[in-house]
Amino acid sequence: MNVGTLNQSNILPFLPADGQPVLVLAPMQDVTHLAFWKLMTRYGGADLYCTEYFRVHPDSQLDPEILASITENPTGRPVIAQMMGSDIPHLVRAAKELQQYPIAAVDLNLGCPVPVVYRKCAGGGLLREPERVDAILGALRDAVTIPFTVKTRLGFDDPAIFDRLLPIYARHSLDLLTVHGRTVKEMYRTAVHYEYIARAVAEMPCPVVANGNVSSAKSAQEVLMLTGARGLMIGRAAIRNPWIFEQIRQARRGGPVFHPTGRDILAYVEALYDAVNKPEVRELSQVHNMKKYLNYVALGVEPSGQFLHSIRRVTTRADLFRVCAEYLDHGDPVMHEALAER
Repeated sequence: MNVGTLNQSNILPFLPADGQPVLVLAPMQDVTHLAFWKLMTRYGGADLYCTEYFRVHPDSQLDPEILASITENPTGRPVIAQMMGSDIPHLVRAAKELQQYPIAAVDLNLGCPVPVVYRKCAGGGLLREPERVDAILGALRDAVTIPFTVKTRLGFDDPAIFDRLLPIYARHSLDLLTVHGRTVKEMYRTAVHYEYIARAVAEMPCPVVANGNVSSAKSAQEVLMLTGARGLMIGRAAIRNPWIFEQIRQARRGGPVFHPTGRDILAYVEALYDAVNKPEVRELSQVHNMKKYLNYVALGVEPSGQFLHSIRRVTTRADLFRVCAEYLDHGDPVMHEALAER
């Protein structure tokens, strides 16, 4: 066990000093960008934000739109810059460039399950080659002089490989490890294997953050109890329910937990439309952009699927908000625990 890493981890600036779990907004490409971050701050927001991944390859440069999340950070909270790639010299180059900006840590993505990514042996695809992961982490640990973190899944197609991965992660003095409790091939379809996250908590000499199906204040508390994790990373549920971070804090304080009504969700959708769309973009493209977000929202507030079915067929802003009003213009609470799990 690396005692130096333990001591450093205890004073990481992005970990709450009062011992409360750190709540992290997960990176989701083309979704959790600067405009979305800014909107999240209206609802309480996360404690820590992780950028969309900077794709690193021999010809890559730091993506200016992702970089704006760092240079124009609207949250008032720390930011971790995430990279994804497999070429060691260029990952080192990108890590050194990123350290010139106001970031709390550099993160390596070892979990992206999108086929176009893993087929290029990046993201979750690297988990098929533990020796290559070992080499990459060694080079990056030498190059990164600020906290260095990793986001991983359990393996590519078999969680048993996690037994080989954990000692590699431990060996390279990571400052934080985020574990999504599924394999790459499981995508988001299966139950989360929280027992593997608990194993990482027990064996890693650095804090561990749990990721996967944290979808409500209740499930957040359950995952923390099951795993012993130092924090939670939340993605899809934060798109569906932007109050989730504040709800978790409210529940942990033992006070009442806010439950949004249909009109609260409708107001959020209206604010989301204004936040993530640019006036110069044609209306049809704006509506299609909104469908990325409403795919997450719809089943959380209307479980039959009819809302989602109707939204997927609209082509104008007027029709989009007509459908939203049809299902959401009411004062009844939505997002009960049963729906939140969807």
